[in-house]
Amino acid sequence: MWNDLLRDGINSSADFMKNVPYFMHFSKDFVESCTTYAKTLTEKPGEMFKLQMIYMNFVQKQMLLWNDFSNKIKENGQPAPGKTETDKRFQASEWNEFPWFDFLKRSYLLVSELMMDIVKAADTDEITRRKLVFYTQQYLDALSPSNFILTNPEILKLIQTTGGKNLMDGYRNFMEDAKKGRISQTDDDAFEVGRNLALTPGDVIFENELIQLIRYTPVTGKVYEIPLLIIPPWINKYYILDLEPDTSFVRWFTEQGFLVFIISWRNPKSKEQNFSWDDYLKKGMFEAMNQAVSFCGSKKINVLGYCIGGTLLGIGAAMIRSGNPKKKNIPQKNILNTASFLAAMLDFSDIGPMSAIIDNDLVSLLEKRIEKETIMNGHALEDSFNMIRANDLIWNYVVNNYFKGNKPAPFPVLYWSNDNTNLPGKMYGYYLRHMIFENKLVQPLALTIAGMPVDLRKIDIPVVVIGTKEDHISPCRTAYKTTEIVKGPVEFILGNSGHVMGAMNHPSKNKYGYRVNGNLGKGFDEWVKSSNEESGSWWLYWKEWLAKHSGKMKTVRNDPSDSDFKPIELAPGRYVKEKI
Repeated sequence: MWNDLLRDGINSSADFMKNVPYFMHFSKDFVESCTTYAKTLTEKPGEMFKLQMIYMNFVQKQMLLWNDFSNKIKENGQPAPGKTETDKRFQASEWNEFPWFDFLKRSYLLVSELMMDIVKAADTDEITRRKLVFYTQQYLDALSPSNFILTNPEILKLIQTTGGKNLMDGYRNFMEDAKKGRISQTDDDAFEVGRNLALTPGDVIFENELIQLIRYTPVTGKVYEIPLLIIPPWINKYYILDLEPDTSFVRWFTEQGFLVFIISWRNPKSKEQNFSWDDYLKKGMFEAMNQAVSFCGSKKINVLGYCIGGTLLGIGAAMIRSGNPKKKNIPQKNILNTASFLAAMLDFSDIGPMSAIIDNDLVSLLEKRIEKETIMNGHALEDSFNMIRANDLIWNYVVNNYFKGNKPAPFPVLYWSNDNTNLPGKMYGYYLRHMIFENKLVQPLALTIAGMPVDLRKIDIPVVVIGTKEDHISPCRTAYKTTEIVKGPVEFILGNSGHVMGAMNHPSKNKYGYRVNGNLGKGFDEWVKSSNEESGSWWLYWKEWLAKHSGKMKTVRNDPSDSDFKPIELAPGRYVKEKI
C-alpha cells in the first residue's frame, strides 16, 4: 500500500510540475486582467460611481438578508417561507433547516451576484472583460460553502448519521481517483464499447493508419441510393452517435432506410502518428468518401460533420467544390451532394467561455509543449471542457465522491466523455493557432491545407447547419455564421439543450424541441425571432430534408462479402477501443 501511495505521489508530483507553466500563466493572466480593470477605475470617474451603485444595491440586499436571519433566530430557527432554491448545490433541505446555513448560502449567492455584476459592467475592452468574468466565476465556484465540510450542513448531518463512515468511504474514492489521475464522474466498470455501447450491427470495410470506415447493416428492404457519411469528432470517440440502442443516431437513421457510414478515428499515441490536417483530409474524409461511394456504386454522397468533424467537412467541401482536377487526391467536384454541419464552427470569432483565456501567450505555451511531446494528451482537453461547467463537472463530484462517500452513478454520456483521445501535435497546433486564435479559416484563401488554398465561399451545394441552444463548445450564434459563409441553398435548425445532449435527441424520448424556418441573412437574433418552435426531435426534420436529397429507393445490397469489399472485422472495430 505504501509503495502504491509513494508511486502515485511521485506521478502526481511529476504531473503537477509539468503543468506549473500553465498554472503560472493563468495566475498571471488573471492578475493582469484585474490590473487593467483597476487602471480603468482610476482613469474613469464614472466607473467608480457605477461600482458604488452596484455595491449599495448589494448592501441593501445584505441588510434584508440579515434581518431575515435575525427573525429566524427569534422564531427558534423556523425557516421563513420563500422561493425554492434553483441552484443544484443548495437544494438539500438541510440548507433551509438551519438558519445559520441558510444565511451562509444566501450570503454567498449575494456576494457571487455582486462580483459578477461588477466584472460584467466593467467599461473595458471585451477581451479583458471576458477574462474577468471567466476567472471570477472559477474562483466563486471553488469557494462555494457547499465545497467545504464545515460549511455544508448536508455533509455534517451525514457524518452524524453514519459515524463518519462517509468520510472514510470518500477517502477510499479519493485514493482510487488519485491513481486514475482524474475525478470519477461515472462508474467506469458499468460500460464497455462493444458490450453495451456501440452495438449497431455493421462491418469495418476499410482501414488505414488513421481511420476505420464502418458501414452499418441495412435493416430495411430498400434503401436510399445516395449514402450518408458521418464525420464525427476525433476529440473523443465516434460512438457518442451510437451510444445505446435507444439513443443511437446511426441506428435510427439506418432504420429510416439510409445507408450509413461513419469514420472511427485512430487514437494517436506516438511520434509516428503525429497526423496533420492534410492527413485528416486525405487519409480521413476523402478516403472515406471514395470508399463509401465505391462500395455503394453511387456517384454522390451526403456528408454530416459533427463538432470538429464539421470543421473538417467545411475545409474538404471547399476543396472539392473548387474543382481542381490536378489534385488527384481530392474527390471529383460532383461527388459531394450535400453537407450538414452539426454543432460545428467554421467561423471561430466567438468560441464561448474558452475564448476568455485563449490568447497569444497561451497558444505559444501550448505550441512549445506540442513541439516537445508531439502528442497532446486527451486528459488535458477534458480538463478544459470541465472548467466550462465547473459546478456540474468538477465540484459536484468532489462533494459526492469524497465528502458523501458515494460512487458516481453509471451514466453512458460521461463514460464516453471520459474515454478520451489524444490529439496529434501537428493537427492541434495548427487548429489552435490558425483557426481558433487567428480565425483564418473564414478568411478566403488565408490557409493552405493539403496543398490547396481554402475558400469556404466555394461551398455551393445544399447545406443544413444545426446548432444547439445551450452549446458551450460550439455556441449556436457562432454555428449560425456558417449560413452566412456558404453560397448554396442553406437551412438552419436550432435544437434545444447542449453540445452533446442536443445532438443525441432521439425521437422516442420526445425530450427537447427545436426551431426552424427563420429568416436567414439578417443575423441570429432575427432568425430566432422569426422562426417556428417545434416539438420533438430535430432528427425528424433533418430526416425529411435528407430524404429529399438522397435519390430513389433501391433494393438493399446487404452482404459485403458478396462484393470486392471484404469485411475486416465487425463494428465497432479495434480503433475505437484503443485507450490513451
